[in-house]
Amino acid sequence: MNKLFVALIVSLGLFSCQPEGRVFSENQELSPQVEWLKKDVLEFKVPIEDNSSAYNMSLTFRFATGYQYRTANVKVTETSPSGNEVVKEYELTVIKSNGEYIGDGSLDIWDSEHLVESDKKYEETGTYTYKIEQNMPVDPLNYAMELGLILDKAK
Repeated sequence: MNKLFVALIVSLGLFSCQPEGRVFSENQELSPQVEWLKKDVLEFKVPIEDNSSAYNMSLTFRFATGYQYRTANVKVTETSPSGNEVVKEYELTVIKSNGEYIGDGSLDIWDSEHLVESDKKYEETGTYTYKIEQNMPVDPLNYAMELGLILDKAK
């Protein structure tokens, strides 16, 4: 009985960490060499069950101290369940004009979250595929560690 109670408490703790309205959240590591090569395209499969709601889409970027660019530029290719493609480019600002990093820092690692599209509507239900690649003038993009995609129902 005690084990069941402990399992219930742990389960509640895990589920309560998820923000209300969160539909999808996934992070993917980049290279172990702490760099992002142009050829390294990340792929996220996002299930959309409700196309009557609006969503807020954010990208997360984890980087290490030493990242030298004001932004991390990315190209995002969205493919709908029926195969329609939409390509968008985003600038994720990670350094303020005064040179300070933006985001939550822990030792030499920084996590930033960037709302890239608000009140996004999906035309169809099913699984959408997002392919994300770095779109910077350099290759590799040094001090880049991880990128993530978050989808929340808009309030």
